[in-house]
Amino acid sequence: MSTGLHARLEVEHPGFRLDVDLQLPGHGVSALFGASGCGKTTCLRAIAGLEPQARGRVSLNGEHWQESARGLFLPPHRRALGYVFQEASLFTHLSVRGNLEYGLRRSGARSAEALMRIAALLGIEALLDRRPATLSGGERQRVAIARALLARPRLLLFDEPLAALDLARKSEILPYLERLHDELKIPSLYVSHSPDEIARLADHLVLLDRGRVVASGPLQQTLARLDLPAHLLGDAGVVIDATVSAHDARDHLVCLEFAGGTLCAPERAASVGHSLRCRIDARDVSLTLERQRGTSILNLVAAVIVDATETTHPAQLLVRLDANGTPLLARITRRSWQALALAPGKAVWAQIKAVALV
Repeated sequence: MSTGLHARLEVEHPGFRLDVDLQLPGHGVSALFGASGCGKTTCLRAIAGLEPQARGRVSLNGEHWQESARGLFLPPHRRALGYVFQEASLFTHLSVRGNLEYGLRRSGARSAEALMRIAALLGIEALLDRRPATLSGGERQRVAIARALLARPRLLLFDEPLAALDLARKSEILPYLERLHDELKIPSLYVSHSPDEIARLADHLVLLDRGRVVASGPLQQTLARLDLPAHLLGDAGVVIDATVSAHDARDHLVCLEFAGGTLCAPERAASVGHSLRCRIDARDVSLTLERQRGTSILNLVAAVIVDATETTHPAQLLVRLDANGTPLLARITRRSWQALALAPGKAVWAQIKAVALV
């Protein structure tokens, strides 16, 4: 049986055409990323069956939801998916509990135990008897996610679920989305134009531009590509998976181990052995031929230059590095490249400021 989500779709709108061919993993979070108007939401709606004019094929783990060539089109309610919109769209006449029970009924179940388990996962147990109008934006969105989960979907679709929230509410809800990522096995398709959200949540990245897929692959490898147009990713950088190895209570730092070595970063509330993601922007990485001493930069990582490419500024280069199998990017000047006689295959030290790590 074919696993994962396969979607070959074409959608015509006045002045816009979506033409995508996606083959996404059957686990983890796949992110659709791109500028406003590139087709992210249209693609998500077509997969959900909310774009009746969409032509093509959609299947999940071998189950066909749409095959236009033979007249197959399952309506949204017959596709085993949960959809979380930008706005929570809760039933205002029902309590939080009533909204969640609606999700249960969609799945054909009436399990109070399942309701309480999902409520606990999203931290909304204390809200069950309240009405949506009394909730904050972050609370409403958590209820909407819980309702979608209680329908027992085999695919979760998130259409910029944090876009309508202010920074405080985004910070409130992101840890719950990370918890879903860690604890649930339901594959998710997550639409966003926020690099921070993608860095924290995604496992697989799909870059869209003007209705077409320009890149698709594992998050870390895709972010480190040098052949992608600079405007698609904004500030170049990579995401690494690391493990907390120690805490420095005196200096309020956390030590992170990854394949390329050890990094110090500002303190995070994570226990030793816990996995953390770390975003490293290319502009925060400098290169040196020798291990430096007497410097304020705490993080020195041994690496080998893989390649370099021009950037949108003629004075700069974007350099890809290999740190024992972990890709890194550094943005440096042409003058530095020439002065240090840098070239692919040359061993260097990547210097990364601890205060710059996110």
